[in-house]
Amino acid sequence: MQSRTARPTAPDSPGAHPHQDAAGLGVELATVVAGARRRAVRDGDRQVDTAHLLHSLLEQDPEVRSVVGGPPQLARLLGYLVQRSIGYGLRWQGSVEDSGAIAVVPRPATGDAGDWSPAAADALHQARERARRRGGHAADAPDLFAALVADPDSRAVEVLERAGIDARELSDRISVLIAERSAALIAERSAERSAAWGAE
Repeated sequence: MQSRTARPTAPDSPGAHPHQDAAGLGVELATVVAGARRRAVRDGDRQVDTAHLLHSLLEQDPEVRSVVGGPPQLARLLGYLVQRSIGYGLRWQGSVEDSGAIAVVPRPATGDAGDWSPAAADALHQARERARRRGGHAADAPDLFAALVADPDSRAVEVLERAGIDARELSDRISVLIAERSAALIAERSAERSAAWGAE
């Protein structure tokens, strides 16, 4: 899969302040993001990438797991993800996700993942934007999952495709899930307003 040329990271861009990445995220998604960082540190990876985010989403969010498919599809995908450190992921260790250059990245002596890959930072940014467009709510797991599968050049999509899962079909299913959640939230708020008016 052809990687794209990395975009420069401006001081105020999504990837410029990795320790502020929980801002604008719901509690559950902030937990997912923290889990992705821990996985990168544990695996000795220089950056947290979209495959780390995908793995953490699948481990921690039942709605994302339900969108992926049934137990066979989920087991195949998780089985593929856990092989990262001994299999396909080895070729990623010397390059930066979202970069066409084969830039060698030294293993950090401290074991600390230094930053998000450009693709992962962009996915987090897009998740926040999706939440903002539907009313300014904090981004949640489906928002991030939608952002991950929307980038055909991401490592997350590469893993999905290697596991035999069509990212485009996933995108459609995620859109339905997000629409249903939004409709439920609108109905809940309407009921709360009606109850408040009735109490006056």
